[in-house]
Amino acid sequence: MLSGIITTGLMLLFIGAWIWAWRPARKAAFDAAARLPLQDDQEHGS
Repeated sequence: MLSGIITTGLMLLFIGAWIWAWRPARKAAFDAAARLPLQDDQEHGS
């Protein structure tokens, strides 16, 4: 019984995180984070 409740809670947490990450409002933040590794190279002219 307890393991089923824990599993359900974790599944709901995962689905909530998935919905949060795929919201259109998060796109700009994720795009900026994706460019972070390249910014150092661009600043040094490489």
